[in-house]
Amino acid sequence: SIGGLKMKMPIVFIGHGSPMNAIEDNKFTDKWLEIFKTIPKPKGILAISAHWYTKGTRITTVKEPKMVYDMSGFPKELYEINYDAITDELLIERVEELLGTDNIIEDNTWGYDHGIWSIVNRVYPEQDIPLVVLSVDAYKTPKEHYEVGKKLRELREEGYLILGSGNIVHNLGLVDFQKENGYDWAEEFDNEIKNSILSKKIDTVINFEIIKNNNLAFRTPEHFLPILYILGANHEEDEIIVFNDKCIMGSLSMTSYIIK
Repeated sequence: SIGGLKMKMPIVFIGHGSPMNAIEDNKFTDKWLEIFKTIPKPKGILAISAHWYTKGTRITTVKEPKMVYDMSGFPKELYEINYDAITDELLIERVEELLGTDNIIEDNTWGYDHGIWSIVNRVYPEQDIPLVVLSVDAYKTPKEHYEVGKKLRELREEGYLILGSGNIVHNLGLVDFQKENGYDWAEEFDNEIKNSILSKKIDTVINFEIIKNNNLAFRTPEHFLPILYILGANHEEDEIIVFNDKCIMGSLSMTSYIIK
């Protein structure tokens, strides 16, 4: 709190793109740094990662989470990144309280996957903020993911940052590495989601299968679903800011959101 007033933390969805963003400077990572400079230092981070797609909602409970290098064929330098943040037992307890212990599985087999460390390695290089990862349950409906986000909303008043990591458009099978922008259908899908978020038509985002070309936007929805947690944790009066508003390589969207 500042001056006795309770301060509400922002919430962020990052289009994380390539793991190379962990070590490369580009216009996307520059914007991450700029955005995170506007966020008060959080007491802890609850990260929802597209790369932890599980049966049931799981939470990392190991005291010193391991690095998960869940990608192949990248430079050696990426596999040497070691993000050494500790977990936050109080935050784990709070998440379990908010979601109900019957609805969450404690899991000590996972750690920090590249959907998480590619971002925090850049924006919090000091590695001094406790970090807890929440999985994306493959068996929940989009509406249920949104409802989980709603239940987590209280964390914002407690000094915690909720960070969703994924990509609104993520179809690696259709990627064209020579293409600077997105295919027309990718731009259209990304824009439809963006306009729905900005006009607070959240039902359209939840029911994304009504949007044209949703079947091309992703083959499986794990990269899309983290945005629903962020929208669930949104308050009606919040301001929504879009950044890195761009599709690249044909079928990948870097579009990101901060809500405060």
